[in-house]
Amino acid sequence: MKIVGISCSPRKGKSTKFALDVCLQAVKETVPDVETMLIELSELKINGCLACDKCMKVLECSQEDDFPKMIPILSDPELAGLVVATPVYFGSMTSQCKAFLDRCVMFRRNGFVLRNKVGGVIAVGGFRSGGQELTIQSVHAAMLVQDMVVVSEGKPTSHYGATLWSGHPDGIEKDTFGLETARNLGKRVAEVAVKMHR
Repeated sequence: MKIVGISCSPRKGKSTKFALDVCLQAVKETVPDVETMLIELSELKINGCLACDKCMKVLECSQEDDFPKMIPILSDPELAGLVVATPVYFGSMTSQCKAFLDRCVMFRRNGFVLRNKVGGVIAVGGFRSGGQELTIQSVHAAMLVQDMVVVSEGKPTSHYGATLWSGHPDGIEKDTFGLETARNLGKRVAEVAVKMHR
């Protein structure tokens, strides 16, 4: 069983990656034998979808960028969960996140490959209430169109997902509440993935 985390920040190794690391560590603590993988989109070139329709009947794309590297990872039958983490840009996801989600249309077109995979979302905003929940719901919408099983961050807060504050005066590492939502999201994704895929 595998759970993959996608960091959709254009900045490598920053707050969003830190939050995703915390989440995936909680996955491992909850289900020790699960395999986790973290992918940073900052290291990849992923263009927006061109609606060329090459992927209508096959898991291939006409564009020569880095998205084809993602296809075997996301179509792996062992994949049980996907955690998407994005900074909040102007009240929503980053352009990198949107491009990634749009290119995933091929999985829907080819038999709903992501159907019943567990989906969780992390949003990192510069302010405590800086658009995190709206951003999470936007990513949830894409996951629902894939027929994924979307989860909250679970108890005790159990809202939309993990919401973190990168603008904390002492850094994101001191955002106790936000980090707890990231840990709880990891636990919840792992718990539901086990129920669905074992």
